[in-house]
Amino acid sequence: MEDSLQLEVHDLEVQVLTGIYSEETHLPQPLRISLTVDMVCPTRFDPDTPLSASKNYLDLKNAATTSLPQGVHFTLIEGVADHICETLFLQDARVLRVKVKIVKLAIAEADEAIGVTLVRHRR
Repeated sequence: MEDSLQLEVHDLEVQVLTGIYSEETHLPQPLRISLTVDMVCPTRFDPDTPLSASKNYLDLKNAATTSLPQGVHFTLIEGVADHICETLFLQDARVLRVKVKIVKLAIAEADEAIGVTLVRHRR
């Protein structure tokens, strides 16, 4: 069995220009974004292991927030998810797989979660 390391950041609320309908295209929409990132796993984490042996959680958060281009309209939330995946792959060669779940909060009527999950593997 192979060791694995997953970093997770869940339930970030981000305002993003996205949508296909006229009522969606002029203002940012609230999205709930969750990330799970599979990393190359070191053989061991000792008490004094430096952060460089893993990845800073803030890198994941920033990929889903500040790394999204300002003023760019994403027709589909799948495009938002793809941009996040690509950002994480470009940041760190140790990222093997990225799972992005996005929920469109503005269209929920009874707390249901309507959205997508995209999983990309390093090629």
